[in-house]
Amino acid sequence: MKSAANIFGGLLILIGIIWSLQGANILPGSFMTGQIEWLIIGVIFIALGIALIVWRNRQNKAKNDN
Repeated sequence: MKSAANIFGGLLILIGIIWSLQGANILPGSFMTGQIEWLIIGVIFIALGIALIVWRNRQNKAKNDN
């Protein structure tokens, strides 16, 4: 289960990076280019992905310590 959470968290981070770059007008080529909303949504996805990975790995570490 830890692997699935890490993969999903990594995908959230990757999607967030792409959306942030498009929102910041750095990565052109879609309707999201230059739209500040997508920059904000991308940053939120990055934060959620990092939080998921950290939370899941800490949860497993605590379980293994017992």
